[in-house]
Amino acid sequence: MDIERAKSQADPEHTVEIDVGSGLCQPLRRKFWRFFSAKQLYECLRPLFHVTYVHGLTCFYISYDSKTGIRTPKKTVFGFLNGILHITFYAVCYSLTIFNNCESVASYFFRSRITYFGDMMQIVSGFIGVTVIYLTAIIPNHRLERCLQKFHTMDVQLQTVGIKIMYSKVLRYSYMILFFMFLVNLCFTLGTFSVLYSSAVTPTLALHFTFLIQHTVIVIAVCVFSCFTYLVEMRLVMVNKVLKNLAHQWDSRSLKAVNQKQRSLQCLDSFSMYTIVTKDPAEIIQESMEIHHLICEAAATANKYFTYQLLTIISIAFLIIVFDAYYVLETLLGKSKRESKFKTVEFVTFFSCQMILYLIAIISIVEGSNRAIKKSEKTGGIVHSLMNKTKSAEVKEKLQQFSMQLMHLKINFTAAGLFNIDRTLYFTISGALTTYLIILLQFTSNSPNNGYGNGYPCCENYNNITNHTL
Repeated sequence: MDIERAKSQADPEHTVEIDVGSGLCQPLRRKFWRFFSAKQLYECLRPLFHVTYVHGLTCFYISYDSKTGIRTPKKTVFGFLNGILHITFYAVCYSLTIFNNCESVASYFFRSRITYFGDMMQIVSGFIGVTVIYLTAIIPNHRLERCLQKFHTMDVQLQTVGIKIMYSKVLRYSYMILFFMFLVNLCFTLGTFSVLYSSAVTPTLALHFTFLIQHTVIVIAVCVFSCFTYLVEMRLVMVNKVLKNLAHQWDSRSLKAVNQKQRSLQCLDSFSMYTIVTKDPAEIIQESMEIHHLICEAAATANKYFTYQLLTIISIAFLIIVFDAYYVLETLLGKSKRESKFKTVEFVTFFSCQMILYLIAIISIVEGSNRAIKKSEKTGGIVHSLMNKTKSAEVKEKLQQFSMQLMHLKINFTAAGLFNIDRTLYFTISGALTTYLIILLQFTSNSPNNGYGNGYPCCENYNNITNHTL
């Protein structure tokens, strides 16, 4: 359930008390479940912001006041210094890898003229990308705080229509996505370096850090964006359910025969109907309009905060997917004779897993955004359905105002305004990926050495022929 059932204050005699059995295991069980339960907005986001604070992506963490029991974001000087320290350390490691003959993990598996260009592109784009993610996460921190304040305001207003947020589900969702993304990243990193060491290849310490940090930063940024789109999606679902419940009341035509005591017992799975039934429909629609306006403002603020991060992540992911797909296809099609310590299976597995890692990042971003957009599109259909059913002039006027608001306020996530973050992005990436793969494969076929080795033997042969002629 996205929403907990709101307790009815008018009928305390119907409240059911649960007697918890005594035992030594109860305190331990309560402490365990305390980590998976939350009653406040900032409390449900505490694991997420602790991770971003440790990695220097945010300058604040969620603090706890023992006197009031309220959790609030708290900025620290260490947060700013930690972010600058991470960028500096990352820049030093990247510089060492460049000075070490442009060292990269992919270069140990495959070396040619095209792969050298691909490695240089990945190194440069990786350094620029991580730097952009850090700067766009640290500098506009006020937008992130403003977005959280809007969520808090709308949650207070949602309670006026009988809705209480189930923050525990948000907390468990953040745990789940953090665990899944870090697990995938850890398995890929350990698997990659275990293959290198098993083949007597010893990468430098700087390469270890650059390879790990780049993926970790992207994983954290994707997790934060997914959690915020999930918050937007939840509140849109709540507004839609309130409006659907209002339509259900008008369809039943039996509300006048229901007394006040029976009304308080009518509950859906997601929210209490007591405050909704007793309120005027025009008032419910007005409050729903205000909540929807806050949701759109929160989504727009979140988009401003994440827009350059999304552009950076998708650009890096696309670049890596293009070259990884080229390496795999070139090997499977037999166009490349690799002189490498690695077997074909290890070669294909590494580049395929790297493609899958960045595909997961793109899918997580697109699906999170797409779910929120689809939920917002459903609101318009519900409002027009109510407009056709109502007979009250006041209610119809409110619904018309709501319809005009839906036309002018739409939830949309973009990457710096260059392209929309929705499922149409899959088609765009697929088309561009196919085009670039065909170009790279044709370039390899027309190359004098067909991409074999490192591209230098042909130059040496030419020099030998010239010397003999002279």
